[in-house]
Formats: sequence, C-alpha cells, structure tokens
Amino acid sequence: MKLSDILNPGAVCADLQSTTKEQVIEELVGLLVSSEAIEKKYKNKIVEVLMAREALGSTAIGQGIAIPHGKTDSAKKLVGCIGISKKGINFDSLDGEPAYIFFLLVAPVDSAGPHLKALARISRLLKDKYIREILKSGKDEKTILKIIYQEDGRLSKM
Repeated sequence: MKLSDILNPGAVCADLQSTTKEQVIEELVGLLVSSEAIEKKYKNKIVEVLMAREALGSTAIGQGIAIPHGKTDSAKKLVGCIGISKKGINFDSLDGEPAYIFFLLVAPVDSAGPHLKALARISRLLKDKYIREILKSGKDEKTILKIIYQEDGRLSKM
C-alpha cells in the first residue's frame, strides 16, 4: 500500500489554524469534506468517531506526530489527509510534547487490514527525523505532497 492511494491531494494543509485536539480533528475532517473524500453530511459523525477513539487513548505517538484514526460506516473506502501545525498542539502525546504533523485516517468498519497497513506505512515514513523536519517546514501544500510522494516511493523500493 502506498500513501498516495489513500491521501487525497486536496486534503492537505500546510498551516493548520486549530489550537485544540478537537479543533484539529474538525479541521482535518473538513479537509476530507472539502476535497470530496467524504460526504459533508457525515462530518459530525466522523468527528465523533475520531474523538471517541481519542478518549480510549491519544493517537499522538510522540516526536511531534499524531495519527488520529477511526472506522465508521460513513466511509466508503480508506481515506486520509495531512495537516501541519506551525505552533504545535497539545494532543496528549506519549512524550508530553506538542504534535505538529497530523495524518488523519478514516476507514470503513470492515477494513482492518488496509487500516493497519496505512498506520504502519505512516509510522515508517515519519520515523525519519529529517522527513519530520522538512514536513514541518513545508511552505505549502504542494511541497508537503511532493515530500510524501517521494519518500513513499522510496520506501516502496526497499
């Protein structure tokens, strides 16, 4: 699985404006709605699913990364988006540090395999400190997408 298969090019934000966990989830789901990856009528339900998942334990994995994710019958297929916060957001991270890089995934209820593969792929991509730093400093959405696609292609060859 490649991230380009699930990451909607219209669902990328180089400068998230949110300041709280719930706001960033709403902003990211809004990207999926505006890019037509999910239907607008499901926005609130998907935000609820993602917040319920956060209540079980934070999806911030440390090193400035959060991967909010959830499964819902409102999703027809696995879709994702990415947002970068220049200021950082308290996301109850394991290391106590703010999160800057947000990869959000929404999956159909019956897609355990692809959902887990996507989480693993994102984690693998972002374990590289250099990649994290260039994503955080990405000046616009095109730059962020280019970085992700280049690195995703490189990982596919390994």
